[in-house]
Amino acid sequence: MALSLKHNLTSAYLDAARKLSPRKKRRRIVAYVESYDDVAFWRTLLAEFENEERYFQVMLPSSTSLAKGKKSVLMNALNTDGLGQSLIACVDSDYDFLLQGRTSLSRKINRNPYIFQTYGYAIENFHCYAESLHEVCVQATLNDRHLVDFPEFMRRYSRVAYPLFLWNVWFYRQHDTYSFPMYDFNACVRLQEVSLKHPYRCLEQMEEGVAEKLDELQKDFPQYVEPVKALGEELTQLGLTPDTTYLYIQGHHIMDGVVMKLLAPICTQLRREREQEIKRLAEHNEQFRNELTGYENSQAAVQLMLKKNNNYKDLYLYQWVRDDIRRFLNE
Repeated sequence: MALSLKHNLTSAYLDAARKLSPRKKRRRIVAYVESYDDVAFWRTLLAEFENEERYFQVMLPSSTSLAKGKKSVLMNALNTDGLGQSLIACVDSDYDFLLQGRTSLSRKINRNPYIFQTYGYAIENFHCYAESLHEVCVQATLNDRHLVDFPEFMRRYSRVAYPLFLWNVWFYRQHDTYSFPMYDFNACVRLQEVSLKHPYRCLEQMEEGVAEKLDELQKDFPQYVEPVKALGEELTQLGLTPDTTYLYIQGHHIMDGVVMKLLAPICTQLRREREQEIKRLAEHNEQFRNELTGYENSQAAVQLMLKKNNNYKDLYLYQWVRDDIRRFLNE
Protein backbone atom coordinates (compact mmCIF):
# COMPACT_ATOMS: atom_id res chain seq x y z
CA MET A 1 0.00 0.00 0.00
CA ALA A 2 1.53 3.34 -1.02
CA LEU A 3 2.12 5.81 1.78
CA SER A 4 0.77 9.31 1.33
CA LEU A 5 3.41 12.03 1.46
CA LYS A 6 0.90 14.55 2.80
CA HIS A 7 1.03 13.30 6.36
CA ASN A 8 3.18 11.27 8.71
CA LEU A 9 2.56 7.67 9.55
CA THR A 10 0.44 6.63 12.51
CA SER A 11 0.37 3.28 14.20
CA ALA A 12 -3.33 2.86 13.34
CA TYR A 13 -2.56 3.43 9.66
CA LEU A 14 0.28 0.89 9.75
CA ASP A 15 -1.86 -1.61 11.66
CA ALA A 16 -4.58 -1.32 9.03
CA ALA A 17 -2.05 -1.76 6.22
CA ARG A 18 -0.68 -4.83 7.94
CA LYS A 19 -4.13 -6.41 8.22
CA LEU A 20 -4.64 -5.96 4.47
CA SER A 21 -1.31 -7.64 3.71
CA PRO A 22 -0.96 -11.40 3.12
CA ARG A 23 -0.99 -13.34 6.37
CA LYS A 24 2.53 -14.72 5.94
CA LYS A 25 4.04 -11.33 5.28
CA ARG A 26 6.41 -10.11 7.98
CA ARG A 27 5.04 -7.39 10.21
CA ARG A 28 6.75 -4.04 9.76
CA ILE A 29 7.41 -1.84 12.79
CA VAL A 30 8.50 1.70 11.94
CA ALA A 31 10.93 3.32 14.37
CA TYR A 32 11.29 7.10 14.21
CA VAL A 33 14.68 8.48 15.30
CA GLU A 34 16.06 11.97 15.76
CA SER A 35 18.85 12.20 13.16
CA TYR A 36 20.96 10.36 10.61
CA ASP A 37 23.56 9.61 13.28
CA ASP A 38 20.94 7.75 15.33
CA VAL A 39 19.93 5.34 12.59
CA ALA A 40 22.90 2.98 13.02
CA PHE A 41 22.55 2.76 16.82
CA TRP A 42 18.85 1.91 16.82
CA ARG A 43 19.14 -0.36 13.77
CA THR A 44 21.83 -2.40 15.54
CA LEU A 45 19.70 -2.72 18.67
CA LEU A 46 16.38 -3.44 16.96
CA ALA A 47 17.92 -5.95 14.55
CA GLU A 48 18.44 -8.28 17.52
CA PHE A 49 14.66 -8.69 17.70
CA GLU A 50 13.90 -9.30 14.05
CA ASN A 51 12.62 -12.72 13.03
CA GLU A 52 10.35 -14.42 10.50
CA GLU A 53 7.34 -12.59 11.92
CA ARG A 54 8.57 -9.00 12.19
CA TYR A 55 11.18 -6.51 11.08
CA PHE A 56 11.97 -2.88 11.89
CA GLN A 57 12.36 0.07 9.56
CA VAL A 58 14.34 2.93 11.13
CA MET A 59 13.70 6.37 9.66
CA LEU A 60 13.48 10.10 10.31
CA PRO A 61 10.04 11.36 11.36
CA SER A 62 9.05 13.41 8.33
CA SER A 63 8.63 12.44 4.70
CA THR A 64 7.91 16.03 3.66
CA SER A 65 10.78 17.98 5.19
CA LEU A 66 14.31 17.71 6.57
CA ALA A 67 13.13 18.45 10.10
CA LYS A 68 15.08 16.42 12.65
CA GLY A 69 15.58 16.28 16.40
CA LYS A 70 13.73 15.12 19.44
CA LYS A 71 10.91 17.66 19.23
CA SER A 72 10.39 16.75 15.60
CA VAL A 73 9.97 13.10 16.57
CA LEU A 74 7.73 13.65 19.58
CA MET A 75 5.85 16.89 18.95
CA ASN A 76 6.09 18.49 15.52
CA ALA A 77 6.18 15.75 12.90
CA LEU A 78 4.65 13.07 15.11
CA ASN A 79 1.65 13.26 17.39
CA THR A 80 2.49 10.72 20.11
CA ASP A 81 -1.16 9.60 20.13
CA GLY A 82 -0.29 7.94 16.84
CA LEU A 83 2.27 5.63 18.39
CA GLY A 84 1.40 1.99 18.84
CA GLN A 85 2.28 -1.59 17.99
CA SER A 86 3.42 -0.68 14.46
CA LEU A 87 5.06 2.67 15.17
CA ILE A 88 7.54 3.54 17.91
CA ALA A 89 9.77 6.53 18.72
CA CYS A 90 13.42 6.11 19.72
CA VAL A 91 15.09 9.16 21.27
CA ASP A 92 17.97 10.40 23.37
CA SER A 93 17.00 10.90 27.00
CA ASP A 94 18.92 14.17 27.44
CA TYR A 95 17.90 15.11 31.01
CA ASP A 96 14.34 13.83 30.63
CA PHE A 97 15.04 10.52 32.36
CA LEU A 98 16.69 12.26 35.32
CA LEU A 99 13.90 14.84 35.49
CA GLN A 100 11.44 12.01 36.20
CA GLY A 101 8.32 13.77 34.96
CA ARG A 102 9.11 17.28 36.21
CA THR A 103 8.30 18.61 32.72
CA SER A 104 5.57 17.67 30.24
CA LEU A 105 8.18 16.30 27.82
CA SER A 106 9.77 14.20 30.55
CA ARG A 107 6.37 12.81 31.54
CA LYS A 108 5.58 11.94 27.95
CA ILE A 109 8.88 10.12 27.42
CA ASN A 110 8.92 8.23 30.71
CA ARG A 111 5.28 7.11 30.64
CA ASN A 112 4.57 6.28 27.00
CA PRO A 113 5.18 2.55 26.33
CA TYR A 114 5.91 3.23 22.67
CA ILE A 115 8.69 5.76 23.30
CA PHE A 116 12.13 4.26 23.88
CA GLN A 117 14.98 6.27 25.33
CA THR A 118 18.70 5.89 25.89
CA TYR A 119 18.51 6.53 29.68
CA GLY A 120 22.01 7.97 29.49
CA TYR A 121 22.12 11.46 27.99
CA ALA A 122 22.58 10.43 24.36
CA ILE A 123 23.99 7.88 21.95
CA GLU A 124 27.38 9.64 22.12
CA ASN A 125 27.69 8.51 25.74
CA PHE A 126 27.38 4.89 24.58
CA HIS A 127 30.14 5.44 22.02
CA CYS A 128 32.29 6.82 24.85
CA TYR A 129 31.75 3.79 27.11
CA ALA A 130 35.04 3.61 29.01
CA GLU A 131 35.51 -0.15 28.71
CA SER A 132 35.41 0.12 24.90
CA LEU A 133 37.83 3.01 24.37
CA HIS A 134 40.98 0.90 24.11
CA GLU A 135 39.41 -0.97 21.20
CA VAL A 136 38.71 2.39 19.52
CA CYS A 137 42.41 3.23 19.74
CA VAL A 138 43.38 -0.17 18.33
CA GLN A 139 41.03 0.26 15.38
CA ALA A 140 42.43 3.73 14.68
CA THR A 141 46.15 2.98 15.09
CA LEU A 142 46.55 -0.82 14.74
CA ASN A 143 48.60 -0.68 17.93
CA ASP A 144 47.35 -2.73 20.89
CA ARG A 145 49.54 -1.20 23.58
CA HIS A 146 47.77 0.21 26.67
CA LEU A 147 48.86 3.73 27.55
CA VAL A 148 46.00 4.79 29.85
CA ASP A 149 43.52 2.86 31.96
CA PHE A 150 40.35 4.24 30.36
CA PRO A 151 37.82 2.85 32.87
CA GLU A 152 39.84 4.26 35.77
CA PHE A 153 40.27 7.62 34.05
CA MET A 154 36.54 7.98 33.36
CA ARG A 155 35.70 6.89 36.92
CA ARG A 156 37.97 9.61 38.29
CA TYR A 157 36.54 12.13 35.87
CA SER A 158 33.02 11.19 36.93
CA ARG A 159 33.81 11.49 40.64
CA VAL A 160 35.15 14.99 40.15
CA ALA A 161 32.15 16.09 38.06
CA TYR A 162 29.48 14.35 40.16
CA PRO A 163 28.77 16.93 42.93
CA LEU A 164 28.53 19.77 40.43
CA PHE A 165 26.39 17.67 38.09
CA LEU A 166 23.83 17.18 40.87
CA TRP A 167 23.47 20.96 41.15
CA ASN A 168 22.97 21.25 37.41
CA VAL A 169 20.22 18.61 37.41
CA TRP A 170 18.64 20.18 40.49
CA PHE A 171 18.18 23.53 38.78
CA TYR A 172 16.72 21.88 35.68
CA ARG A 173 14.27 20.03 37.91
CA GLN A 174 13.17 23.42 39.25
CA HIS A 175 12.61 24.66 35.67
CA ASP A 176 15.53 27.03 36.25
CA THR A 177 17.83 27.06 33.23
CA TYR A 178 19.44 30.40 34.12
CA SER A 179 21.08 30.08 37.54
CA PHE A 180 23.43 27.29 36.44
CA PRO A 181 22.84 26.41 32.77
CA MET A 182 24.30 23.37 31.10
CA TYR A 183 26.91 25.33 29.15
CA ASP A 184 28.29 26.70 32.43
CA PHE A 185 28.49 23.21 33.86
CA ASN A 186 30.20 21.91 30.72
CA ALA A 187 32.76 24.71 30.93
CA CYS A 188 33.65 23.57 34.46
CA VAL A 189 34.13 19.91 33.52
CA ARG A 190 35.92 20.29 30.19
CA LEU A 191 39.43 18.84 30.04
CA GLN A 192 42.39 21.01 29.21
CA GLU A 193 45.52 19.55 27.58
CA VAL A 194 46.13 15.91 28.51
CA SER A 195 49.71 14.83 29.29
CA LEU A 196 50.38 11.13 28.75
CA LYS A 197 53.20 11.26 31.31
CA HIS A 198 50.76 12.58 33.92
CA PRO A 199 47.28 11.74 32.56
CA TYR A 200 45.44 12.52 35.81
CA ARG A 201 46.92 15.98 36.20
CA CYS A 202 44.21 17.44 33.95
CA LEU A 203 41.62 16.04 36.37
CA GLU A 204 43.34 17.79 39.24
CA GLN A 205 43.10 21.06 37.31
CA MET A 206 39.43 20.37 36.59
CA GLU A 207 38.80 19.61 40.27
CA GLU A 208 40.02 23.08 41.24
CA GLY A 209 37.46 24.72 38.94
CA VAL A 210 34.69 22.40 40.15
CA ALA A 211 35.48 23.17 43.80
CA GLU A 212 35.39 26.90 43.10
CA LYS A 213 32.00 26.65 41.38
CA LEU A 214 30.60 24.44 44.14
CA ASP A 215 31.63 26.96 46.74
CA GLU A 216 29.94 29.73 44.75
CA LEU A 217 26.68 27.78 44.40
CA GLN A 218 26.59 26.80 48.07
CA LYS A 219 27.04 30.43 49.11
CA ASP A 220 24.48 31.78 46.64
CA PHE A 221 21.89 29.04 47.27
CA PRO A 222 22.40 27.68 50.81
CA GLN A 223 18.76 26.56 50.93
CA TYR A 224 19.49 24.00 48.18
CA VAL A 225 22.49 22.28 49.78
CA GLU A 226 20.50 19.57 51.56
CA PRO A 227 17.95 19.01 48.74
CA VAL A 228 20.85 18.53 46.30
CA LYS A 229 22.33 15.85 48.58
CA ALA A 230 18.94 14.14 48.73
CA LEU A 231 18.72 14.31 44.94
CA GLY A 232 21.95 12.34 44.72
CA GLU A 233 20.42 9.52 46.74
CA GLU A 234 17.32 9.52 44.53
CA LEU A 235 19.29 9.45 41.29
CA THR A 236 21.24 6.41 42.46
CA GLN A 237 18.08 4.45 41.69
CA LEU A 238 18.41 5.65 38.08
CA GLY A 239 21.95 4.34 37.72
CA LEU A 240 23.67 7.67 38.38
CA THR A 241 26.53 7.25 40.84
CA PRO A 242 29.80 9.11 41.33
CA ASP A 243 31.47 6.52 39.08
CA THR A 244 28.95 6.68 36.21
CA THR A 245 28.36 10.43 35.92
CA TYR A 246 29.95 10.71 32.47
CA LEU A 247 27.14 8.60 31.00
CA TYR A 248 24.54 11.22 31.96
CA ILE A 249 26.44 14.39 31.01
CA GLN A 250 25.67 15.97 27.62
CA GLY A 251 26.90 13.50 25.01
CA HIS A 252 28.63 15.92 22.64
CA HIS A 253 30.50 17.44 25.57
CA ILE A 254 31.75 14.04 26.74
CA MET A 255 32.78 13.06 23.23
CA ASP A 256 34.43 16.31 22.14
CA GLY A 257 35.43 17.95 25.42
CA VAL A 258 36.63 14.89 27.31
CA VAL A 259 37.11 11.62 25.43
CA MET A 260 38.59 13.08 22.23
CA LYS A 261 40.88 15.27 24.33
CA LEU A 262 42.18 11.99 25.76
CA LEU A 263 42.18 9.82 22.63
CA ALA A 264 43.92 12.31 20.33
CA PRO A 265 47.31 12.35 22.11
CA ILE A 266 47.11 8.63 22.84
CA CYS A 267 46.57 7.75 19.19
CA THR A 268 49.32 10.13 18.13
CA GLN A 269 51.72 8.35 20.47
CA LEU A 270 50.60 4.88 19.35
CA ARG A 271 51.09 5.77 15.69
CA ARG A 272 54.50 7.24 16.42
CA GLU A 273 55.55 4.04 18.18
CA ARG A 274 54.40 1.91 15.26
CA GLU A 275 56.24 4.11 12.77
CA GLN A 276 59.43 3.89 14.85
CA GLU A 277 59.08 0.11 14.94
CA ILE A 278 58.75 -0.02 11.16
CA LYS A 279 61.84 2.14 10.79
CA ARG A 280 63.82 -0.02 13.20
CA LEU A 281 62.88 -3.30 11.52
CA ALA A 282 63.16 -2.19 7.89
CA GLU A 283 66.21 -3.62 6.12
CA HIS A 284 66.45 -0.76 3.60
CA ASN A 285 64.80 2.52 2.68
CA GLU A 286 62.50 1.06 0.05
CA GLN A 287 61.11 -1.50 2.49
CA PHE A 288 60.67 1.27 5.06
CA ARG A 289 58.73 3.45 2.63
CA ASN A 290 56.52 0.58 1.47
CA GLU A 291 55.74 -0.58 5.01
CA LEU A 292 55.10 2.96 6.19
CA THR A 293 52.77 3.64 3.27
CA GLY A 294 50.89 0.42 3.95
CA TYR A 295 50.55 1.32 7.61
CA GLU A 296 49.36 4.85 6.88
CA ASN A 297 46.76 3.53 4.43
CA SER A 298 45.46 1.09 7.06
CA GLN A 299 44.93 3.72 9.74
CA ALA A 300 41.60 5.39 10.41
CA ALA A 301 40.65 8.70 12.02
CA VAL A 302 40.08 8.15 15.70
CA GLN A 303 37.01 10.41 15.76
CA LEU A 304 35.42 8.31 13.02
CA MET A 305 36.22 5.10 14.91
CA LEU A 306 34.72 6.59 18.06
CA LYS A 307 31.48 7.47 16.28
CA LYS A 308 31.31 3.96 14.82
CA ASN A 309 32.16 2.27 18.10
CA ASN A 310 29.48 -0.22 19.10
CA ASN A 311 31.31 -2.16 21.81
CA TYR A 312 28.89 -1.01 24.48
CA LYS A 313 26.49 -3.92 24.56
CA ASP A 314 27.43 -4.93 28.10
CA LEU A 315 26.70 -1.40 29.36
CA TYR A 316 23.78 -1.50 31.79
CA LEU A 317 22.01 1.36 30.01
CA TYR A 318 22.01 -0.63 26.78
CA GLN A 319 20.61 -3.63 28.63
CA TRP A 320 17.78 -1.46 29.97
CA VAL A 321 16.81 -0.37 26.46
CA ARG A 322 16.94 -3.96 25.22
CA ASP A 323 14.68 -5.02 28.06
CA ASP A 324 12.19 -2.29 27.12
CA ILE A 325 12.08 -3.46 23.50
CA ARG A 326 11.65 -7.07 24.57
CA ARG A 327 8.82 -6.11 26.93
CA PHE A 328 7.08 -4.12 24.19
CA LEU A 329 7.24 -7.05 21.77
CA ASN A 330 6.04 -9.56 24.36
CA GLU A 331 3.06 -7.41 25.29
